[in-house]
Amino acid sequence: MSEVIFSVFPSENFVDLGLYQYGWEQCDPSHSFGPAARNHYLFHYCLSGTGTLYAENSKGESVTYQIKSGQGFLLFPHQICTYIADRELPWEYVWLEFDGLRAKETVELAGLSRDQPVYKTRYKDIAEAMKNEMLYLVNHRDESPFHLIGHLYLFIDSFVRSCASTNIRHENSLRDFYIKEAISYIEQNFQNDISVEDIAATCGLNRSYFGKIFHETMGKSPQEFLISYRMTKAAELLKLTGLSIADIGNAVGYPNQLHFSRAFKNVYGISPRQWRYEHGGS
Repeated sequence: MSEVIFSVFPSENFVDLGLYQYGWEQCDPSHSFGPAARNHYLFHYCLSGTGTLYAENSKGESVTYQIKSGQGFLLFPHQICTYIADRELPWEYVWLEFDGLRAKETVELAGLSRDQPVYKTRYKDIAEAMKNEMLYLVNHRDESPFHLIGHLYLFIDSFVRSCASTNIRHENSLRDFYIKEAISYIEQNFQNDISVEDIAATCGLNRSYFGKIFHETMGKSPQEFLISYRMTKAAELLKLTGLSIADIGNAVGYPNQLHFSRAFKNVYGISPRQWRYEHGGS
């Protein structure tokens, strides 16, 4: 009989890295999931047993991977996949789903991609710490969101450092400095009428070069990042305050309510008013 523990993270207010759901399962023989696609990054770590992953690569082709105890696999947003427990030795795994403005950078540091989704480690002690962080989340799901997000960061640290293909960059390069300056400027001025040119000027770069290095590092353009950041802040205000839609739009840099509502719907798929209703806002 399959056993499963499943939890949904209780907050959406973490911008850089957020947790969506996590759990543990001892699967029945030949138990399968999919074909399906997730909206966020989903990592499974195999505790025992074995199974098979069928996942789309970067060319849209389905590739087969055999996963055994001590290995894992990462599923990417909107990637179609199926995974099946072995008939003779079904796997037991723990998983967590995460995303955020720093998620793409984190995954790249770990050396995983749609063409190389299988997690392996040459540092068993660090992998053990990673596994323990995942199990900690599963077994402490009643803790506060801040407590849980702290352990997500500890998981991320072990996840990145334990990967066999890890190539951790030193955070003292000039490009890293520019990106940090840009994000800091956005965090402090998102509520104002700022442009990509303003952000680039803060870094002392022309718009074209700045846009290139920003996209390469963050996985989205400066304009996309700014809109995403503003809409995340707007969602927080919708959920946590009783401010009007117009006031919230103005608070995140949209003095025109119609423009704000349109931008919000482009990101979340529904209007600010409907989002507030569905998420129990004030």
